[in-house]
Amino acid sequence: MSEMITADLVDLDLSAETKEAAARALAERMVTLGRVTDLEGFLADVAAREAQMPTGLDGGIGIPHCRSEHVTEPTLGFGRSEAGIDFGAPDGPADLIFLIAAPAGADDAHLTILSSLARQLMNAEFTSALRAVDDAAAAAALIRGDESPAAAASTAPEGTESTDGSKDSVAVSAAASADTATGTTTDTTADTGASGERPFRIVAVTSCPTGIAHTYMAAESLENAGREAGVEVVVETQGSAGFTRLDPAVIAAADGVIFAHDVPVRDKDRFAGKPTVDVGVKAGINKPAELITEVRGKAERGEVSAGSAPGTPVERSGDSAEGYGTKLRKWLMSGVSYMVPFVAAGGLLIALGFAIGGYKINKAPSVMDHFMWLQADSWGALFFQIGVVSFGFLVPVLAGYIAYGMADRPGLVPGFVGGAISLTINAGFLGGLAAGLIAGGVVIGIQKVKIPASLRGIMPVVVIPLISAAIVGFLMFVVIGKPIASAQKGMTDWLNGLTGTNAVLLGALLGLMMCFDLGGPVNKVAYTFATAGIAVASPSDSAMKIMAAVMAAGMVPPLAMALATTVRGKLFTQTERENGKAAWVLGASFISEGAIPFAAADPLRVIPSAMVGGAVTGSLSMAFDATLRAPHGGIFVVPLIGNPFLYLIAIAAGVCVTTALVVVLKGMRKQAPEGTGAGVADTAIAAKVDSKEPVAA
Repeated sequence: MSEMITADLVDLDLSAETKEAAARALAERMVTLGRVTDLEGFLADVAAREAQMPTGLDGGIGIPHCRSEHVTEPTLGFGRSEAGIDFGAPDGPADLIFLIAAPAGADDAHLTILSSLARQLMNAEFTSALRAVDDAAAAAALIRGDESPAAAASTAPEGTESTDGSKDSVAVSAAASADTATGTTTDTTADTGASGERPFRIVAVTSCPTGIAHTYMAAESLENAGREAGVEVVVETQGSAGFTRLDPAVIAAADGVIFAHDVPVRDKDRFAGKPTVDVGVKAGINKPAELITEVRGKAERGEVSAGSAPGTPVERSGDSAEGYGTKLRKWLMSGVSYMVPFVAAGGLLIALGFAIGGYKINKAPSVMDHFMWLQADSWGALFFQIGVVSFGFLVPVLAGYIAYGMADRPGLVPGFVGGAISLTINAGFLGGLAAGLIAGGVVIGIQKVKIPASLRGIMPVVVIPLISAAIVGFLMFVVIGKPIASAQKGMTDWLNGLTGTNAVLLGALLGLMMCFDLGGPVNKVAYTFATAGIAVASPSDSAMKIMAAVMAAGMVPPLAMALATTVRGKLFTQTERENGKAAWVLGASFISEGAIPFAAADPLRVIPSAMVGGAVTGSLSMAFDATLRAPHGGIFVVPLIGNPFLYLIAIAAGVCVTTALVVVLKGMRKQAPEGTGAGVADTAIAAKVDSKEPVAA
């Protein structure tokens, strides 16, 4: 932080009476030093951030901050007010004011240092030393970490000594921040007691709109409160310096979850099924002990969060790997996860349009020119045309969010541009995949180039979008677009030519993939392959057969588990029997994840059985020439299926095969006492976490 704050950026006698005047006084010092190029523009950005949420904190602290294109390099100003200034804190005015100015394109190293300052503000010894220091240079040194709070307190006037024995510098806090980012806690006193019982475990996620200050202050506050309560708290900070996902084993072993956030939590489904407290980021700063008490109460009452399962056994097993193959899978899955809602919405609307208006509805004129309120055909045309527009986003969204998974927000522009070009040149789904990967790689390459500090502010909003979009556009139009378009046409022609045995074998393969990891990456590959074929206004007959086979196979695992728990309930624990009741609905709705609890508890018996049943269903669906225009819906879209009676027979056959195999395989093993399955699994996971051993899925 040596370059971020100097004595010239410190005002120990700040005379401002309002938060606007305080920000202006400190910003003027930044302008004088050339750290801010446009005073009014920067103050407008500060005010906009303040309007999102007041930046006053309990304990007499005001921390106005923002990212701004008018900032040339990360800068910190500090002011001390004797009268106090109202920054909206619940406990009254602030006397310690920190103005944080971050460039729009600030790098991770600078942001990490700023985040460490935010954590240090939770240290009472640090803030006491700042109130006592009487020299601007000494205050700057204290904030930089060049001087410890204890040393500053020893030279302070009597009566101003610090009140806490926490860590003594921003540098140490930065180390704590780095530890937390990797999913560990530091200096925790919450170990096993004399009784041998493990402490209550909490995982938390903190985030705020700017991701510079409140994110890290909430994390520090929660960790401190956890130490005082004898609770293990591990925090994932989703801030501007990026974030490292918590180890899946740590999440699995947690007894509760706290979300302290003002922006959406990324990958929130990882925490589904656990007692959860969901609050704003300021609550994480101001009342951490209350949040810990609340989540413990929810755990005691058995209250858990709703949501989809946090991942499949196959998917979870690769989360902590760092190989290129794992990264590539995550990038592709990022694109697919954002694409699927467009597929579902567009596909179902198109299918609804056909159901209402007939199969010639795709020839209807635009509803802008011809719409009759009382005619069914007009409504069918309306739904169809909305669905077509939604489908038009499919490839750009896929490419944009693959690039986003690689390079974060700077990857969106070239990714979307490349995906749109893919549609223009008829490169389709394959072109979208290539465009997304290229866009992400180009942005990563640009970000590695060293640039002058004066240009950093315009990098994310002008330079990176301009250069990356131009490069991706050139490559897609001139270099690789035509070969990819030819490959796309070849694949389409091959699918259209599938008949007889080849079609049945393809159905079996797709069925195996759909049931291999129950919603994981292999399942998503098969599903995306199918939806890409019907993502046009007039899909081919072969594409609709593939879609039908994929959906039918995906329904088999949860339906089979539901049936197995009904006919041979003694082979399952009480918890599994309860899950079986829900699996009826999930399976009927084409939610393969409904079988995950069973696969997680007994993967060697459940997954192979599901794959066999899925292969039977997929092959029969293709053999029966069943077709489907909708990409989702389960039994609720049966009226839109070609040969619906035979289609249901194919599903029933696969369900019966999987059920029979599961019952036979489970019947061959020695049963554990009823109700012990879940507890044994939890104990094993917790033991591995305590011993730092890897947890296999």
